[in-house]
Amino acid sequence: MDKLVQYAVDGHVARLTLDSPHNRNALSTTLVEQLHQGLRDAADDPAVRVVVLGHTGGTFCAGADLSQASGGDPFDVAADRARELSALLRAIVECPMPVIGAIDGHVRAGGFGLVGACDIAVAGPRSTFALTEAGIGVAPAIISLTLLPKLSPRAAARYYLTGEKFDASEAAAIGLVTVAADDVEATVASLVAELRNGSPQGLAASKALTTAAVLAGFDRDAERLSVESAQLFVSDEAREGMLAFLQKRPPAWVRPGNGGEAV
Repeated sequence: MDKLVQYAVDGHVARLTLDSPHNRNALSTTLVEQLHQGLRDAADDPAVRVVVLGHTGGTFCAGADLSQASGGDPFDVAADRARELSALLRAIVECPMPVIGAIDGHVRAGGFGLVGACDIAVAGPRSTFALTEAGIGVAPAIISLTLLPKLSPRAAARYYLTGEKFDASEAAAIGLVTVAADDVEATVASLVAELRNGSPQGLAASKALTTAAVLAGFDRDAERLSVESAQLFVSDEAREGMLAFLQKRPPAWVRPGNGGEAV
């Protein structure tokens, strides 16, 4: 099996590094499984106090791996992929130790969910962010489980709807990341030094206070959003949106109720 997530422990820090730059660290089933394993390994290691989630290449994470071969009913496949992402985001939120996101690259689609799931997120000068789902006929459904508790409501409405690109400074201003930093590694090292002072019990209990409402949202909404995400993904409009994106042309949307006239 290809190693798509590198795992290393340095003192009290477990580093999980997304290492699939050839497809922009897309969330393939293999990468997701290896992330789960890395989180389990960190939780089982009594020396580890902090997890740092980083990446290689110019993209932190571009979201789902749409190139994965899949069989079966398209709706069932899409729903299962949504559940897979939901389970990964929940695993990060439920991790008993703080998770720091170290981001210095592009973040798209499911990558936003990873950033939102981290307890602390540091973004560097090469970071760019854009929620482009509405432009291809879908919506940021599953990632809303970790994004909406962090983003200001006005910012969520703006960037969910417009799909416009923004930088690390704006990401910090709207609550998506904790800090925009010129030097991501130095800032992460400083945060790790502060967290190292916490006891395992104290860190876990303190984190649990900040994640209780997020986990309640998973309990309430994750399955519904998985179904809704799949319904959007297999719709005619989404197929047109994704095809237009691949063909680098404007999509020919059809407005419901107007006799199928393109808009």
